Amino acid sequence: MMKYVNVIIDNRSDSTDTPYTYGCECDGVTVGSKVYVPFARSRKLREGYVLSEAEKVSEDMIKRLRYVDSADSEVSLTPEMVRTAVWLRSRYLCRYIDAVRCFTPAGSSAKRRESRDPFAGREPEASSVHELTEQQADAMERIGRAVDSGKHAMFLIHGVTGSGKTEIYMRAAEKVMAAGRSVIVLVPEISLTAQTIDRFVGRFGSGRIAVLHSRMTPGDRYDQWKKIRDGGVDIVIGARSAVFAPLRNIGLIVVDEEHESTYKSDHTPKYDTVEVAVKRLRDKDNNGILLLGSATPSVVSYSRAGDGIYELIRLTERYNRVPMPKVSVVDMREEMKAGNRSVISRELYAAMSKQLDDGRQVMLFLNRRGYSTFISCRECGYVAVCPHCGLSLTYHRESGRMTCHYCGYSCEAPSECPECGSRYIRYFGSGTEKVEEAVSEMFPGHTVDRMDLDSVRKKGELERRLKRFRSGRTDILIGTQLIAKGLDFRNVGLVGIVSADISLNIPDFRSPERTFQLIVQASGRAGRGDTEGRVIIQTYAPEHYAVAFAAAGDYEDFFDAEIQLRRYMGYPPYSDLFQIIFSAKDRETALTGAESWYDRLRSALEPADAENVFRPQEAYMKKINDNYRFSMLIKCPRGKRRAYSDAIKAVREEDSRNRKKDYTAVADINPYSFV
Repeated sequence: MMKYVNVIIDNRSDSTDTPYTYGCECDGVTVGSKVYVPFARSRKLREGYVLSEAEKVSEDMIKRLRYVDSADSEVSLTPEMVRTAVWLRSRYLCRYIDAVRCFTPAGSSAKRRESRDPFAGREPEASSVHELTEQQADAMERIGRAVDSGKHAMFLIHGVTGSGKTEIYMRAAEKVMAAGRSVIVLVPEISLTAQTIDRFVGRFGSGRIAVLHSRMTPGDRYDQWKKIRDGGVDIVIGARSAVFAPLRNIGLIVVDEEHESTYKSDHTPKYDTVEVAVKRLRDKDNNGILLLGSATPSVVSYSRAGDGIYELIRLTERYNRVPMPKVSVVDMREEMKAGNRSVISRELYAAMSKQLDDGRQVMLFLNRRGYSTFISCRECGYVAVCPHCGLSLTYHRESGRMTCHYCGYSCEAPSECPECGSRYIRYFGSGTEKVEEAVSEMFPGHTVDRMDLDSVRKKGELERRLKRFRSGRTDILIGTQLIAKGLDFRNVGLVGIVSADISLNIPDFRSPERTFQLIVQASGRAGRGDTEGRVIIQTYAPEHYAVAFAAAGDYEDFFDAEIQLRRYMGYPPYSDLFQIIFSAKDRETALTGAESWYDRLRSALEPADAENVFRPQEAYMKKINDNYRFSMLIKCPRGKRRAYSDAIKAVREEDSRNRKKDYTAVADINPYSFV
């Protein structure tokens, strides 16, 4: 039977970002089907996805129609996924196909290769179900009532580190699955995926669980996607992109460590994972429960709880009743005055010695990779910079090379200055490699390991290093934010935060919030066993409110101070911030494009709203990968998001008709980085 369908073509161009109507005689083609269609003048068939069925097609249009050639029965989206994709396009100002691709599988079928088991070689955690604490039981009673009601509900669990949030997640999942519904569990880092998998497999068995994250091969991702789409699992565990898992009847989405910036996509579409989770759960085909959990909720989330948008659940005690770790702050300015120029303070060294002598493990946290942050000549002042980005290169001693952490450019470190020939080349700043070297010299009888993006590049290396530490074969673990959150090691007696100030100096209104969160989260890795832990925070700014409140573990006072500042400055949650980045190979082209957008946006808005559009400035990172960059900021007051989004869409559509345009404009709403 002939029908007419509106198809989104898999073609990443603004000029084709619209549905195209085709005739269709193929059996089984419906909303969400993947189809192959003729397109434009090409003889080659193009992939597309059915967005909707056309209700009315004129006789004149029928005469000019082209027809769907075939459909792919292996890949299709549900109507709920299609509705969410349409919402994504509107919400995040992206193309239809970019939104649809979030739901489609990477890779290809395993017909010509062996399908691999993602749980092979894993050792699931023995699931010993303890009696719930009074606070956990109260939390489960409230969540259970929401599940039984069959209505959409949202909870924010504010629980101190070690308070047993994971046990609540697992019991909520159990209750949801007992009602015949499915579950998505999201973690912020791939390093946490393994630990979460082991706990859930220990409780529910591997047969009911699938895994999705970016470190899997495309083929493995396809196999897991197909298994989920065919209804073969009840639980999907993964990082950010797992929110798009092709499940039906979603009853629960858990977002663990909900405050983490990794839940905001930095690729198109630049989506917020929590917003996507809410959209899917509110859909008429799901009506599910959202569980957000964190020891340090984002300021925006906690504000929403205060407004009644989320129902707040507090867990103020560790489930094993062990006190929170003892925290002390070391003023590194005083260390310098005392003649200690090492990255390790005297107090931290003494505490490490005691813990190691007692058979306990130590974790050191520094959110900066490499050996030195930049290389400079003391004779002429030369600084080694990336030729493509203009940013200082980071020295990595292991490879003897300097690397740009933005575009990946790498070259050998010079033995003499390229500018003046002087041999007085000096390495400034400290990264994880330098701390590893210093600590290895201080404690020669102990095993030291490092975890950062450079040391865990090989497949499986991250899990191997975590396993070594968990088994006690590593005494001291040094790492970046990969080790700062969520990980649960019972024998860690001391956590040292080598430099608490790094995140304070980032040009971003969230810098105090991030600093507070990193300190509290890193501190939470100590004393998770049966004995009290210790935390030492090294800082050059002990008086800063973010450092002081974090050392005291005082979230409420930090929130009160931060929300007052946000209210005064009109930052989120009192506004939405739009950032538009303009880039081009030529600096003048990028600037001209930015200025043109500025004028057109202001003209498209009411005069009062136009005042919130700020003139373009050179971006903080003014050049990346040979592209010059300008940034335009828009401060959108509460309740005005649609007006500003519509104005941006109008200018973008105008641009799409200009074939001579040779710059790109990418919009990001509430970005987690303004560089």
